[in-house]
Amino acid sequence: MYLSINQKYGSFDSDLARSEKNDCVVRSVASAAEVTYKAAHDFCKNVLCREDKKGTNNFIISTQMLNAEETGIEIEGKKFDVRVLGRDRVKNRYKLKGEIIYRQKTLKSFIQDNPKGVYMVMIAKHALTVKDGEVYDWASNKFKPTTKVQSAYELKEKRGMSGQLSLFD
Repeated sequence: MYLSINQKYGSFDSDLARSEKNDCVVRSVASAAEVTYKAAHDFCKNVLCREDKKGTNNFIISTQMLNAEETGIEIEGKKFDVRVLGRDRVKNRYKLKGEIIYRQKTLKSFIQDNPKGVYMVMIAKHALTVKDGEVYDWASNKFKPTTKVQSAYELKEKRGMSGQLSLFD
């Protein structure tokens, strides 16, 4: 089985994007929040303590996302609620010889269990976005549906109060 890959992740075409490396978290933030690469780069630099041309520390990501559960995040004028997905959402539960065990979900099973919504997903030394069941990642990773999910964060854009009622959300 191949994963459905959206090309936006690899298509950021700016001098900054071309000069960067180890920027998967920046690309994941940009594709999840639908903001420019520069805005995502600034967010990662200021909030996630990312240094230019270096990867982002997973411990800092998880700490800041836990803080963002209460405060939310703002990128390029867009405000988001953040929810850190717990063990039941990133691990499968099995019964083995009468004992309950938990194993990390594969990317494929994560997508099957979370068909709707926008998620920043951390896998081994890499970050990607899952948006409504579609993976935003490098095209070469479509051959890796069994990659294990380490952690995941759901982003929900806050809707502005325009004074008009909405029948459908």
